[in-house]
Amino acid sequence: MKKILLTLLLLFTLLQAKDYTKKPEVRRFIHEVSREYHIDRHTLQALFSHVREPKPKPLPKRHYAPPPKHGSWDRYIRFKVTTQRAKEGAAYIRKHSKVFADAEKRYGIPQVYLAAIIGIETHYGRNVGKFHVFDRLAYLAFGSHRRSRFYRGELKHFLHLCKRQKINPRNVKGSSSGAIGLCQFIPSNYEAYGIDYNKDGRVTLQRTGDAVMSVANYFYHNRWQKGEPVAIRVHYRGNRFSGLKTGYKHWYNRQNLKGITPVKSWNYHKRVCLIKLDRKRYDELWYGAKNFFVITRYNHSSYYAMAVHQLAMKIEKELKRSKKQK
Repeated sequence: MKKILLTLLLLFTLLQAKDYTKKPEVRRFIHEVSREYHIDRHTLQALFSHVREPKPKPLPKRHYAPPPKHGSWDRYIRFKVTTQRAKEGAAYIRKHSKVFADAEKRYGIPQVYLAAIIGIETHYGRNVGKFHVFDRLAYLAFGSHRRSRFYRGELKHFLHLCKRQKINPRNVKGSSSGAIGLCQFIPSNYEAYGIDYNKDGRVTLQRTGDAVMSVANYFYHNRWQKGEPVAIRVHYRGNRFSGLKTGYKHWYNRQNLKGITPVKSWNYHKRVCLIKLDRKRYDELWYGAKNFFVITRYNHSSYYAMAVHQLAMKIEKELKRSKKQK
């Protein structure tokens, strides 16, 4: 009976799949990939003949009220930056102390930031994604997606990666956008920054060693400044901040920021950006340093980078607290 159910499930899956080889652009893509990476054309045709597309989402039955005008930061960090996740991050560093120490020694990236990235991306490996990466990338690359060209490039990298690592493309699972592993690297970053920490001849980002070293390598190549700070909260007049552009794309000399001062001494005299966090009753304002910008290279969002920073600081406090208790 179990075999019959599995067979029916497989048939249902195949019925839901679409034959992408009927698309001229896919046939051209197969030709390019086969020629460029020396991947057997028949293998590629077999892959693209059964692409499992996501089921269309039903339209909402009722109109949903728009989110409140303020408090977007409170909503953003509600589950990302918590005391519990910080405790888990400290435990994660202690459990894998050697790789974290090796990564910091080799690349100069503080351990707490490496742990914070993995904590926010996949909750320390609990949620690495349940989507089939090949199907997702194929759908995004050849469907009506506004970034189809980008995803075609990622699909190329993914197929090349699978060949090099001797992996069946259909067996790899990740996020809905094709990100892979504990650190959720897209395929191009997997190839560019992936590190084989245990020297087994393969970069496996589902393993902590390779994932931690790869994140450190990514930050290093995006010019992390060893020994320099990331961000600090600042004072300003009023409850809502306006008048100057905020975000990691706008940089200022500190001496020109009249009326804006760090909450404590901050030994950093290079240009800074202003990061505004919209809270329910007021705007929280921060200085962002060069290393803050480096974190945004991982995810182009000021909120994301600030969440990483704040979680890292919480993890650091938990590590110090646990040391005092010993």
